[in-house]
Amino acid sequence: MDLLYFAWVREAVGTGSERVDPPAGVTSVAALLDWLAARSPGHAAAFADRTRLRAAVDQVFVALDAPIADAREVAIFPPVTGG
Repeated sequence: MDLLYFAWVREAVGTGSERVDPPAGVTSVAALLDWLAARSPGHAAAFADRTRLRAAVDQVFVALDAPIADAREVAIFPPVTGG
């Protein structure tokens, strides 16, 4: 699975992307964030406040409780505003 990070999430994690193979029990975006948070202090800091995060699975915006079964790409980013 490819992970993409944007804006301050990318800065906290220390990279804009990474390829991971989560364990079988990781079945939702939220569970993925829990698993990733254990990888490094940067991951933990980036994912500590879930109210500040949005996600997309295979380029479709989803809630953090959305399933990730068979996902090829998960993007994590802060809420954005337009003008």
